[in-house]
Amino acid sequence: MVQTKPRFLTFEEYLSYDDGTKDLYELFNGELIAVPPESGVNVQLATRLLVWFTHLIGSDRVRGQGLELEVRGEPRNRYPDLTIIREEHILQLATRNTLRLFMAPPELVVEVMSPGELQRDRDYVAKRLQYQDRGIPEYWLIDPQLQAVILLRLESETYVEVGAFQSRDRIISSLFSELQLTADQVFTAR
Repeated sequence: MVQTKPRFLTFEEYLSYDDGTKDLYELFNGELIAVPPESGVNVQLATRLLVWFTHLIGSDRVRGQGLELEVRGEPRNRYPDLTIIREEHILQLATRNTLRLFMAPPELVVEVMSPGELQRDRDYVAKRLQYQDRGIPEYWLIDPQLQAVILLRLESETYVEVGAFQSRDRIISSLFSELQLTADQVFTAR
């Protein structure tokens, strides 16, 4: 028996879909594309940041990869490796962990780069443009190959690279000025 793939004309149709699994999907041109599991390194680095931010601002505003972010363009949604949400989002996300376009943007999204040219382009170009369009004030790219934390800040609706922090460089965030974190601490277990 051949099973047909569901097709969605709107994002609302997609949101009402439940295949009975906990699988994550991106909606691309009306079709579901399964999001592959993250590498162990990606999870490890994102988890380190999750712990740092949890100590800094509390656990309610720090979300891991399960947070879904509606964006313009294709795909229509993304799952950042780490997201810092606003206070108002806590209640809005109680039923479904999806930040819709009509909601305020999160304060920060973090993506851990996967190896390979296609993945680098996706994080450096495609996601950057979608997050910029969404109005997210800061976007961090964690690059395990370069051992660098690249911080982008939204200025006049365009991302500007603030810096590529490496080794003992303290990561300078205008949103989280009290953050006492170096690039080494992101990449090295303590």
